[in-house]
Amino acid sequence: MRRAAVSASRAKDFQQCPLMFRLRAVDRLPESPKPAAVRGTLVHSVLERLYDLPAVERSQEVAERLVDPQWAALLSREPEYLSMFPTDEELATWLTQARSLVANYFRMENPRRLEPAARERLIEVEVGGGLLLRGYVDRIDKAPNGALRVVDYKTGKAPQERYAAEALFQMRFYALMIWRLDGVIPARLQLIYLGDGRTLTLDPTEWELEETEREVAALWERIERAAQQGSFEPRRSPLCPWCSFQSLCPVFGGTPPPLPADGVENLLTARRTQP
Repeated sequence: MRRAAVSASRAKDFQQCPLMFRLRAVDRLPESPKPAAVRGTLVHSVLERLYDLPAVERSQEVAERLVDPQWAALLSREPEYLSMFPTDEELATWLTQARSLVANYFRMENPRRLEPAARERLIEVEVGGGLLLRGYVDRIDKAPNGALRVVDYKTGKAPQERYAAEALFQMRFYALMIWRLDGVIPARLQLIYLGDGRTLTLDPTEWELEETEREVAALWERIERAAQQGSFEPRRSPLCPWCSFQSLCPVFGGTPPPLPADGVENLLTARRTQP
């Protein structure tokens, strides 16, 4: 069966800039790796590997020693990542920064006291109207009473208070998927910001998740309308300097490539992937 599918990250892309969403999700243009994003991938892999170890072995020293082998494993899959570092000194500095983020994790949680119920869990669930939601959840903890805590690691700094609700959209998205799939509303959603040691939390209610479902459905309607009309307008924002597609953006004097018809078809009728 072919069904429309959307993830939290792609939904956020469209909210930020419809043209950026199009170039990523419809045109599927390649993007050069960015050190900050790849560092996030590396730190996530270290924390995932950490929980493969027996609880007694989950020390900061062990976790920091995992950085180099996990980096080697990442390079074996994505050798082009090495091109981000013109010199060995720059690579060494970057790896030191990754170890610092791993060390920060131990100031926020004690992994020896945790036994996650799930890590890097792929969730796919259909909601009203046949829309398929899809996403990977970093970690799910389950209390003895059955209460769930959904945890996501961020390697940057926590947003200002006025942007906190926007940051928690991803977590509400995950909570909605879990609720619709398993019939359980997570008791707590938690964003762990390793960049500054801060944590954002939300204890979602059924009403909030119903609102999230309506919000996602309305967002998908906007995406469908843009695709059917072939119009994904650019939107200037403070995040533009970090965009990979400035050379193709009219805001910066660029011209987007012609809209690929097969890309629109694939977007609107994305085939469900098998877990």
